[in-house]
Amino acid sequence: MDERLKKQLDFILEIDKEKNILRQTHLSGNGRRENDAEHAWHMAIMAYLLREYSNEEIDIAKVMLMCLIHDIVEIEAGDTYAYDEEGLATQKDREEAAKEKLYSILPGDQKAELTALFDEFEESETPEAKFAHAMDNLQPLLLNNSNGGSDWREHQVTAAQVYARQGKTRQGSEVLYEVTDQILKEHIRKGNLRE
Repeated sequence: MDERLKKQLDFILEIDKEKNILRQTHLSGNGRRENDAEHAWHMAIMAYLLREYSNEEIDIAKVMLMCLIHDIVEIEAGDTYAYDEEGLATQKDREEAAKEKLYSILPGDQKAELTALFDEFEESETPEAKFAHAMDNLQPLLLNNSNGGSDWREHQVTAAQVYARQGKTRQGSEVLYEVTDQILKEHIRKGNLRE
């Protein structure tokens, strides 16, 4: 086997570990906690299905790949809960180190390609990155909504915290932000989100 193929196969096996990274969000139907790979897959399918609601024209294949790779770094860095202020303070440094370690398994050209794609997602300036972020926010919100807001209640999340995070949804899709806003208002009314 040549060296390039060996590196690619090594990376493929390494990213299988993403299935072991548990998130705080539970599967619909009050199921178990979802893992990062399930989250990424769900986001990629959502992006394809909801692409017509992007604020701008997008390269959907690029968005889907962003969705699929954006949390690979959590294999090394661990999952940081969206509303964990202490964890968020160190998240960027942990993920930068993880990105270098994990993508260095790949051949140089593919390392550069996936690193650039990850960085584009993190910077959230292109239409594709904005829409991918909208999916990253909407996916757990939909699951939490399907479970009666139980994850928000469990972690005592405030409406202000969720609205602050959902600002990135609005940058990617005004239409999906309107849906988000309706969902959040309902959970505030029910007391699942603290004011």
